[in-house]
Amino acid sequence: MSYTESEERIAGCKVRLMRGGKGAPLLFLHGSSGASSWLPFMEALSQNHEVFVFEHPGFGRSENPTWLDTMSDLAFFYLDAIEHLGLSDISLVGASIGGWLAAEIAIRDCRSLASLTLVAPAGIHVKGLRKGDIFMWSPQETARNLFFAQSFAEKMLAAPVTPEAQMEILQNRLTTAKLAWQPRFYNPDLYKWLHRIKVQTLIVWGENDKVIPAGYGPAFRDLIPGARLEVIAECGHLPQVEKMEEFVGLVGGFIREVAR
Repeated sequence: MSYTESEERIAGCKVRLMRGGKGAPLLFLHGSSGASSWLPFMEALSQNHEVFVFEHPGFGRSENPTWLDTMSDLAFFYLDAIEHLGLSDISLVGASIGGWLAAEIAIRDCRSLASLTLVAPAGIHVKGLRKGDIFMWSPQETARNLFFAQSFAEKMLAAPVTPEAQMEILQNRLTTAKLAWQPRFYNPDLYKWLHRIKVQTLIVWGENDKVIPAGYGPAFRDLIPGARLEVIAECGHLPQVEKMEEFVGLVGGFIREVAR
């Protein structure tokens, strides 16, 4: 895998950045488990794009700044990060709380974006559709509930965890709790402003998602003007991992379509 790592100081916060590939920029925003490594789907996307993956402030090896209290703070941080890197015509892709974050960025300022892809995003509440409560799950329950194909869960559970990695896991959970504990994984005001998203938007969901049910997909689609929803069969909360080839094909095809 071909990528580089750097430390960037943005808004007074030192953050870790992975980047790889060539082409139009694609900024990927990770979920609550962080972005400790360059994953196969990132490598696949980097065949046609320059892919940028920060560890959000408060996650992993990035600093935990005093100003970080809400998802709004992270959204403004990323607007600064885009300016810091001098990026434009960005394909913005966010997964889970990263999808929520991507939506929060887009309602504030779409001028640097070419397209938006939300992958099983948190951020809104639909009455009668209960999300999974990852704060209450054991590590074993979390692994099992993330995937439809349990072979992925078995691989996750079998992987050795170093003391350093365990500290990063705890830090990620603490920051996720700060951002999403109450109310659980949504911003009560976000739904009111999703109509401000002025770029073409793709929403991707796993049909068997136990973290955020696929029923949230139509709600997001209907709130974002012109948005398209794609549901991947026999797939859990992480289609970029569990159905990597299908995911990359969907996202890559959508970005090419937008660029025409």
